Amino acid sequence: MDKKQNAEIKELIETEILKTKNSIADYKDMTIPEGLDDAVGRVSRMDAINNKSITQAALRQAEEKLKKLEYVLSQIHKDGFGECARCGKIIPIGRIILMPQSIYCVRCAQ
Repeated sequence: MDKKQNAEIKELIETEILKTKNSIADYKDMTIPEGLDDAVGRVSRMDAINNKSITQAALRQAEEKLKKLEYVLSQIHKDGFGECARCGKIIPIGRIILMPQSIYCVRCAQ
């Protein structure tokens, strides 16, 4: 990968990190427990519990994505950046653009 592509990918990763951090903050706000003083029915309370579970799962996924993005960002200037961590083949630039947090080519990621 040349320096221009590295700079573009670095900017893309930094933008994705910012978006992911914002998503994490939003998910954390949505998982704040509801007070018991709220007058809601049993069905509404069950729906709120279900929604909270879904939001917590999305929060965990976003936190994992953030860790991966930060790792990839730390590796961008090292030799071997853009190579699959499993097979060593070059990861297509399209995959890096779509999933900058991935360290595997499509074949090895399956």
